[in-house]
Amino acid sequence: MKQNMSRLFVFALTLSLIISFQPAQAQPVYAISPDIVISQVYGGGGNTGAQYQNDFVELYNRGTIAIDVTGWSIQYASAAGSSWQRTILSGVIGTGKYYLIQEAVGTSCGGSPCGIVLPPSNATGTIPMSLSAGKVALVNNSTTLTGTCPTGTVDFVGFGTTANCYEGAPMANLSNTTAALRNSNGATDTDNNKNDCNYSAR
Repeated sequence: MKQNMSRLFVFALTLSLIISFQPAQAQPVYAISPDIVISQVYGGGGNTGAQYQNDFVELYNRGTIAIDVTGWSIQYASAAGSSWQRTILSGVIGTGKYYLIQEAVGTSCGGSPCGIVLPPSNATGTIPMSLSAGKVALVNNSTTLTGTCPTGTVDFVGFGTTANCYEGAPMANLSNTTAALRNSNGATDTDNNKNDCNYSAR
């Protein structure tokens, strides 16, 4: 009986150690996009010190053929949020070409936006993005995403230290004057937001 109790104790101890050392659940790994990626994210539009009046997202075609993005969407949620807002896209992005998506305008300068008007955009939405931390997803359909960390996206950028979903690791916080820019003019995609993107004045 004593021997049986000892075996049970060892088994229970081993089981508790296995459970204790299970790794924390990792963020979903997103497939490296062969063509369209999110090349810029900026949420400080219209705020004090901003170069541009609007928030924006830019896409880039790093592939070898033109891609029709009609019916696709760019979607945004707050850093820890599960409620997604979307902007529907249309048109074709040629190889090596960029696609600008204009979002909400800021009004921090006495009720008016700071900065200048964006260049002509390829798509226009009204999403008010955070200047510091949030999540941006590129989706090849117009269905609104659900949950804090959805799967099935074409590309995904988690920016800011409080972002709870990202590829690999999140970027540092952005600001009124800085945007997230994908390296190599938008061509780098190693599935790690922190490594793939840098910060640039905007």
